[in-house]
Amino acid sequence: MFALVIRRFFNRMAVRALRRNRARLDRFKLARRSHVRARLLADAGIAEAVKVHAAAQGVSEAEAWTIVERYVLEIVPFFNIIAYYHVGYRVAGWLLNLFYRVAVEWEDRDAHRQLPRDAVVVYLMNHRSNADYVLVSYALAGQVAISYAVGEWARAFPLEVVFKAFGSYFVRRRYREPLYHTVLERYVQLITREGVTQGIFLEGGLTRDGRLRAPKLGLLDYVLGIARDPGYAERLYIIPVAVNYDRVLEDRSLLRELGKGEGGESRPSRMRQMREVVSYLGWNVGRLLTRKWKRYGRAALTVGRPMPVAEWFHSHPGVFELPKAERLAQVQLLCDAVLERIGRIIPVTPVPLACAAIQSLGGDWIPRAKLVGRMSEMHQMLVMMGARVVSADRDVEESFERAWRMLRMRRMLVADGDGFAVIGRNRPLISYYANSIAHLLGPWADGVRARDSLPMERASL
Repeated sequence: MFALVIRRFFNRMAVRALRRNRARLDRFKLARRSHVRARLLADAGIAEAVKVHAAAQGVSEAEAWTIVERYVLEIVPFFNIIAYYHVGYRVAGWLLNLFYRVAVEWEDRDAHRQLPRDAVVVYLMNHRSNADYVLVSYALAGQVAISYAVGEWARAFPLEVVFKAFGSYFVRRRYREPLYHTVLERYVQLITREGVTQGIFLEGGLTRDGRLRAPKLGLLDYVLGIARDPGYAERLYIIPVAVNYDRVLEDRSLLRELGKGEGGESRPSRMRQMREVVSYLGWNVGRLLTRKWKRYGRAALTVGRPMPVAEWFHSHPGVFELPKAERLAQVQLLCDAVLERIGRIIPVTPVPLACAAIQSLGGDWIPRAKLVGRMSEMHQMLVMMGARVVSADRDVEESFERAWRMLRMRRMLVADGDGFAVIGRNRPLISYYANSIAHLLGPWADGVRARDSLPMERASL
């Protein structure tokens, strides 16, 4: 009796959370893990992969099925409405608004409202920070609860429990075992056919130099695979999402990783990383307690216009009859088109704009008037070209002052007379932020890139 009362209490709490956020919830997200597990274990594709694995590895099929069970347990989440909306949404809002001013813009809100009720939607995003998971979930919580594909970095207590309670599934990067990929593929296709809205970081990992990375094809290829059933081809939509920040919390760590193998530092030990995190938290807690806390500027997100994938299928008839290598070459073209769309709607926030202006002018000392003037020229060109400039109606002097507070705090610039001196050891940070919008800058793009102090990040497909 007591258990029934508790269950009803939490059920009412879940219903209130959905009504308060006016969110659309994919019904299959509420399916029990045991149900999803049973569906996967009965999948003919997985059964065939088990036979192939057993023969190739010289093990029994029972042992191969044990491996499948382990993969299913690892991948399949257990979505919880209360965890997502009552806890996650509130904590996400508190943290985001503590660190940033959040800006969300829709390229075409009406197009989203006009999506068919049975549309199968996949959000494809660029990846600048681990805060992207929080930012995108928070921005879209009033629309839909997204199931993310999450890398192995989060498979540690308590992050694993948190992400699974939020409906995210885990993906092993650079793990080549065919049996694992069959289980993952069949799971992704199962939830896609059932209409679960997914979020995939198209680059497959964080950018370490600020530029957009080459896209990874695997997960999107799995999603597209449901269109082997023609009925799904007309229902599938891709929504590009672009994110950018005035400060990426991990920027120095990412630059350090980029430098590995290029004359830079090697990846720090876990102990050193832990010391850095504790030091960072301690410093910021001290700033909060002494009332010296200031937010890190903007965290901005643009939700792009939905792209019906049916058009791509119509222009690529017979794509699923092609050998895998040829099919992936066609998927690559689709990924490139989506990434190009993401690049066009990258939000332009004050710090990247100021850094791009610094890069375009060159030199280690820049007069203030010259720097603000270049920012103004870039701002006008970006607005004229339809770029997503955050608070585009703001005076450029105000944008510069916002950027200057962050550049000074990060020790990227120092005031010197009637201008600013660039701190040499932090020039890579200026390159990193300028790179996020360099592709939008037309006549200044080459100048920004020519002064880039970072090694090119290796593409990894």
